[in-house]
Formats: sequence, structure tokens, C-alpha cells
Amino acid sequence: MRDDEARYEAVTSRDARFDGEFFFAVVTTGIYCRPSCPAVTPKRVNVRFFPSAAAAQAAGFRACRRCRPDAVPGSAEWNVRADLVGRAVRLIGDGVVDREGVGGLARRLGYSPRQVQRQLTAELGAGPVALARARRAHTARVLLQTTALPVTELAFAAGFASIRQFNDTIREIYAGTPSELRAAAGNGGAVARRTTAAAPGARAGRPGDGFADRSAGGSADRSAPAGIPLRLAYRGPYAAAEIFDFLQLRAVPGVEEIRGTRGERTYRRTLRLTHGSGIAEVDEPAGPRRRRRPPAGLVCPAARGTDGGWLECRLRLTDLRDLSTAVQRLRRLFDLDADPYAVAERLGADPLLGPLVAERPGLRSPGAADPEELAVRTVLGGPPEHAAALVRKYGKPLDAADGGLTHLFPAPGNLTGAEVAEPVRTLCTALADGTVTLDAGADRGATERALAALPGVGPRAAAYLRMRALGDPDVGTTPGSDQEQGAMAGPAAWRPWGAYALHHLWRAGLLPAGEMPVPDGTPRPDGTPIPNGTPRPDEGPGAGEPSGPREPSGPGEMPRAEDPSGAAEPPTYATAGRVG
Repeated sequence: MRDDEARYEAVTSRDARFDGEFFFAVVTTGIYCRPSCPAVTPKRVNVRFFPSAAAAQAAGFRACRRCRPDAVPGSAEWNVRADLVGRAVRLIGDGVVDREGVGGLARRLGYSPRQVQRQLTAELGAGPVALARARRAHTARVLLQTTALPVTELAFAAGFASIRQFNDTIREIYAGTPSELRAAAGNGGAVARRTTAAAPGARAGRPGDGFADRSAGGSADRSAPAGIPLRLAYRGPYAAAEIFDFLQLRAVPGVEEIRGTRGERTYRRTLRLTHGSGIAEVDEPAGPRRRRRPPAGLVCPAARGTDGGWLECRLRLTDLRDLSTAVQRLRRLFDLDADPYAVAERLGADPLLGPLVAERPGLRSPGAADPEELAVRTVLGGPPEHAAALVRKYGKPLDAADGGLTHLFPAPGNLTGAEVAEPVRTLCTALADGTVTLDAGADRGATERALAALPGVGPRAAAYLRMRALGDPDVGTTPGSDQEQGAMAGPAAWRPWGAYALHHLWRAGLLPAGEMPVPDGTPRPDGTPIPNGTPRPDEGPGAGEPSGPREPSGPGEMPRAEDPSGAAEPPTYATAGRVG
């Protein structure tokens, strides 16, 4: 949406579809909001539009206390774009500027700091420092309203270099002191006190015990918060059951587990992070949400209708400096920044996909919480139990087991000399020495080509990793530029949402589950499926791709014998691409 008049129409109608796509500010009040803010619509003459929250903050506007514009889902544009700006935004969201500075960001992108600054400012109205500052401010607000950490420790945990910088930023963006922001949390303060009471030793940089005691086989107890409670916002409809099915069939024992029954599940996993480790819990939404006011009396547009919502999440981290990074990785895993409206508009016009999109609105393309882990699991092949054996032998044990969670997945550097198949060692060596990078800002085309060139990986597994590990929504479509020549071919009409088309086709059984399309492998015009084991003349079997007829699974993995999801229908989609 590029026209200001069209943006104002979205503001007038309080259209939540555009939350995160742009922000508007009111010059007479000095605040900026999301398009769906429930406040009285300001006069057009008093409204200014900004492409990012950081740009609004840099112009001197503070965040609205009613709609919390800093808490909206990210723009799906940054998932699609493979240019400098798109890669930079993804890296900033992953915390690179906080850890390595603008120079480190520029080195990862292969440009000079001046070029990065100029490009970001031209498109987003703010440079990398301002974008990272907005990210830190949001992290600080979450910690203030959900924990009882001392403000001095909280400031450094959020990534600020000094207490003064922290105080000045909070005053400028939220028009109040940190203590006032915490006091305004209301019920959120009570949540923080209960959470911290369960973990009296929790401090930034030190392990805490924020999770409630639960038996390994019991269902998740949602009656009390545990760890840092968060709400991971998404826009539009969200097919939660399908994505939890997808993750449940791939859960590696020791690193991941699913508790509860279908419709009330909790996904749990360990996280290997920059400053330490963590444990994450994400709850499956149980049907329509009750309308209720979130903490601090702030109105969330998702509570007023069906346009969006959130996933309840809890994080326990050994070092709170990893909070923003952990949140971003979970958002990528659950594909929370997707734009289901744009996906439905494009794919719904396709004769083959239109009925599938209407049947399952909000179907997502799961990403990866740890791209390197997913790559190893993909090339290793076999069911999740194969990866579990690798975890038990080479993974780092947790200080104390938490239910079924016992280890961190081994880092690639720990597997370069491991007793595993040669393709796995080759991949881990390439990841460890930087020959192949799978970070949020990686050049997707170059990375896919580098992966496909590794012995035993092959084009299908490389395309699968491009889709999930690198979060590319355009996999499975016809390449449109020299930069994208690594992408597998498919109907050009699906662009840029080919990954979602693949998930719909897998789910409906119109494409062998988990198959990444090659030029001769797209569905037939009449919608009939391609038989399993269709010969691929351009590709021999890779490490995880045995010769002969293929099982209904993804590159390198075979499905479990049972379906633990309890789904009433055959879990065609749940077994699709079972590589991670």
C-alpha cells in the first residue's frame, strides 16, 4: 500500500490487515499508532505515515498506549524480499546490531556501513541504529510488564549500553519512566510477581527456574504463567492445528516435545542462543478467543474480531539478553509475520489452489527455530529418532532435565568429526567454517546453490532448506531473475507465495507429501497427483534420499508409524516434508 489516501482509508476502517505494514502518527497529539487503533480517527490533515515504528520514533512521536503499535506482527514484505534492505531488516530483528554493531551488520551483508545506512533510511525512514533501538525498547517494555527484574538488570538484558540510555529511550518512546510503565501494567504486574516468586534466583545472565513443575507425560497446565509470558501476535486467520500437527510429527525427543491433546497442545523445545540457552513453550489456540482486555488495560485489535490474534508463549532463558532473538526465532518457526490476506488473494485465483485456500484459510509455512539444526536433520535423514540418537551422543545436556527436554541440539562444530554419514560431516564443516551460512540475512539464492553443491544434499533438500531454514515464501515458483536461478520451478502465478502453495498441495494430497517440485514435477492441470517415486532424471539420490519408490515424506525423513496428533483425518499434511 503506497498511496497515503489508501493508507488513510485503512486507518478510517481500522483495518488490522495492515498492522505492521505501515504506521500513522497524529501531529496534534504526538503519538503514533497501528492502522487498527480503536481511538477516534484523526483528521487527515493531522496524520503522517511512516514505513516503520523506528521512523515514527525518530520523528519525535511516542507509541500509543492504547493500541501498542510496537507489538504488531512484522511486515511480510521482509520475508519476501531478498535485496539488501530485506536481508538487513531480518538480521536486525535477529539482534546482529546489538551484538556486532553496524559494522558487523554491513560485513554480513557485504556492503559498506554507509551504503546500509543510506538504503535503510531511504526505504524505512530510519537507519540500523534506530531500528535496533526500537527493537530494544519493545523488549524493555515486555520485560517491565511481565517480570519483576530490577530495572538496572532489565536495562542491560534488553540490550541497552547504559541506564541513562535506557531511561531516556523509555521516556521518549512511551512518555513515562520505567517505573510508571511497570506500574501501569496492572494485572501484568501480578503476573510478574507470581512468575518471579517461582524463580527467586532468576537474573539477567543467570539460570532461573521459571517453569512450573510438570510431569513428563501430563498435559500442559495453563492455569499459571511460567517463565516470561509473551503473546506472539499474528495477522489474519491462523491454521494452528495444522502447524502443530506439522511440528508434532517432527519433534525430536530430548530437544522437542508436544504435550496435551489436539486443540489444547503445548509445543516445547530447547534453544541454543548467542549468550546461553533457553526453553520455550507455545500453546495451541483452543478455538475462538474470549474478548478480554490485555494487561495494562490496553485494547488489542485481535480481541475485537477475527483479524489476527496471538499465540501464548513462555520463555525461560539463562541470559535475558537473548530474549529478542528467541522471540524472533519462534516467530519464524510459527510463520507469524505472514500475510494470509495477500496469500489468499494470489493463490485463491488459481483454479487448482482456490478451493484449497478457501478450505484451510491461514495455512502457514513453518520455518525453523535453529536453521543449522534443521539442515543437519534434513541431511541426516530418517525419522526423528535418528536425530534423537545424535542428540544423546553429541548434544549438550541441560543442567537439569525439564520433562522430556534433556539436551540442546549439537552445534555443527561439534559434529565435524562425529561418527555420522559423510554428507552430514561435510555439511557441518561447511556451516562451521562459514562456507555456508544460514542466518536470517543470508543470500537465499547463493545459499541454496551452495547447499545443492554439497555431496549428498541435492537440489530438493536445498530447496526445502531455502523454504524453511531461510524462510523464503517464494520457493516452488519459476525463477524470475539471475539472483533467483537457484529456485525450483513451478507456476509463476503463485509468486511470491510458492511455499504456501506447496503446503496446500501437500495437505490435499495433490503433490506427494514433502516433494519439492522440479520442472517436470508440478501438479497436472486436472489436479491429479503425481505418483510417489516419479523419476527425476536430473538428480540422483542424496544422503537422505534413498533410491527406489519414495515414502510420503520430505527429503531425508520417513514418517512415524503412528499419528500422535489424534487427528480424525489422515495426516497427509502432517507428514509432508518431515525433515525437521
